[in-house]
Amino acid sequence: MHKGRLEAFSDGVLAIILTIMVLELKVPHGEGVEALRPLLPVFLSYVLSFVHIAIYWNNHHHLLQAVRLVNGPILWANLHLLFWLSLLPFATAWVGENHFQSAPLSLYGVVLLMAGIAYFVLTRALLAQHDWDSVLAHAIGRDLKGNLSVVAYVVAVPLAFFCAVDGGSDLCRCRSCLDNSGSANGEVAWCRSGLG
Repeated sequence: MHKGRLEAFSDGVLAIILTIMVLELKVPHGEGVEALRPLLPVFLSYVLSFVHIAIYWNNHHHLLQAVRLVNGPILWANLHLLFWLSLLPFATAWVGENHFQSAPLSLYGVVLLMAGIAYFVLTRALLAQHDWDSVLAHAIGRDLKGNLSVVAYVVAVPLAFFCAVDGGSDLCRCRSCLDNSGSANGEVAWCRSGLG
């Protein structure tokens, strides 16, 4: 089976995903720069998701350049990847609307984790169809960055429940230092960008 339809379908789905995400950016009520301030979390979540989709599109494009043929398992593995990426607009909107709070952030991490796993499955399905000394096998190599991304998502998902964003800055206060009302009780432990 030729790869052209797989590429075209994937490009179309990713374009629709980006379109859905940008439609979540609502025009502010008011003409001053201050009217944009409440939209900042939504905009930041959009930028983060746009970068993720761009990375997946770029990697997918380069991956398929080294592919000669596709088969049924490859088509299903690709659909598996597109399924998880298609959930990104929902997760992005939830994160933006709730100002990067724990549950939405954790779901966002789960979606990215599953997309990373799906991409790994796709590469293995492609390798099964091609020789181990093929251009594709050399292009994929050990895929250290892809494997480290999955590990980072596994760590980040539970970490979302222990760190709360502090006033939209890149710092968060660990939840173990907060009382039930969300205010600091004693010393505040800071962690940079949610990474502890």
